Amino acid sequence: MSSSPGSTSSQEQDGYLSGTLLIAMPTMSDPRFERSVIYLCAHSDEGAMGLVLNRLLDSITLPALLGQLGIDNSQVKGDMRIHFGGPVETGRGFVLHSSDYVQDSSLRVTEDVALTATVDILRDIAAGGGPRQRLLALGYAGWGPGQLDREIQLNGWLTVGADEGLIFGDDLDQRWEQALGKLGIDVSMLSGAAGNA
Repeated sequence: MSSSPGSTSSQEQDGYLSGTLLIAMPTMSDPRFERSVIYLCAHSDEGAMGLVLNRLLDSITLPALLGQLGIDNSQVKGDMRIHFGGPVETGRGFVLHSSDYVQDSSLRVTEDVALTATVDILRDIAAGGGPRQRLLALGYAGWGPGQLDREIQLNGWLTVGADEGLIFGDDLDQRWEQALGKLGIDVSMLSGAAGNA
């Protein structure tokens, strides 16, 4: 049975949040995650892994990255930006993408979203193919067993269902506010109630 946008996934029913968004509370003390929106690619009793959706890396471009990997970048169309996926393994690349493109090595997070971490997907993107929607990130956010659950219980994060606009949209500066708005939260009210962030 497929889940509709408003339904609860089996992972959420099991208490796990794969395929949902984490929204940093205004009181987040870790500057690496201040005002972050993170897509959870995996969450289980073994820990959690996600990608920050609203931070870009200015230090490298897609053509430069492809060049470093020895991939022909002469057919690259558009300006695919590279995201700061998180502070863990910052030299490792991940492509979060729509499920119209799936390799054997891809992790299907939900019916609509997959994660691929092979060079083949970058070759396909460079050649003008690959998935319809995509987000390239270097590094990831990771939590050990029970760590994310504790941080959520301590009000470090809010969770909300993910949608294509919040995952792949271009408006990164407003992503945090948009994610909070999906919960019906007025940022000015939340910030005022929480004190100085």
